[in-house]
Amino acid sequence: MTGPIHTLRNGAVLEVIIDRPKANAIDAATSRLMGDIFASFRDDPELRVAILSAAGERFFCPGWDLKAAAAGEPPDSNYGVGGFGGLQELPGLNKPVIGAINGLAFGGGFEIALSCDLLIAAEHATFALPEINSGTVADAASIKLPRRIPYHVAMDMLLTGRRIDVHEAKQWGLINEIVPADRLMSRARELAQQLAEGPPLVFAAIKEIIRETAHLPIQEAFDKVTKRRLPTVDVLYGSDDQKEGARAFAEKRKPVWRGR
Repeated sequence: MTGPIHTLRNGAVLEVIIDRPKANAIDAATSRLMGDIFASFRDDPELRVAILSAAGERFFCPGWDLKAAAAGEPPDSNYGVGGFGGLQELPGLNKPVIGAINGLAFGGGFEIALSCDLLIAAEHATFALPEINSGTVADAASIKLPRRIPYHVAMDMLLTGRRIDVHEAKQWGLINEIVPADRLMSRARELAQQLAEGPPLVFAAIKEIIRETAHLPIQEAFDKVTKRRLPTVDVLYGSDDQKEGARAFAEKRKPVWRGR
């Protein structure tokens, strides 16, 4: 396939591969394309899980294309429906996304990785937020990172731009697994297949509950769920899949999820 983003459908799994030599940096046009791809994934009832990775062995993504920036593309460009990289601000994305980090994930590339639900990284992958060196702010990371890892660790990365390896990333809970580089995509596909066979309405409810209640006091969060004020929860609680789960448990068999 040609173009900066390759996609491959494998049953209910969509693979999205960034391929912009030499480093897989993302300009505004590529970001808009990624947003369109992930919006189509969100809206396609046949697709249940996505894998995001990149071509090559050295770079996952260093973030914003500084050559495009030097040519005049501003940091507040129109990045498309999903914000920078297509994932960070995409509304209503209630399906799991697995990030398969095949190398350097810096700046906006690290921020895109933070937008995935599960992260698998090759042994040589590294992470950093070097925006301070180019006179800009890692805006998404400034919002997300202190909520994911200890404040002082997040501030260290944001204020110094230092890189961390996969072992430190796993220590702080930023990634789920470390695998050999030649096992990265096969492991991501194994995990994607496991999720694709799971209950899609439950996954949707999990993602919406987390997204819509993170800022709420505990009781308000409970009220939103127990009183079925979230659309995905309301659909789940009235679904055939909810009944199928109970029947399968009682009959000691594997449930058949239909997403309805």
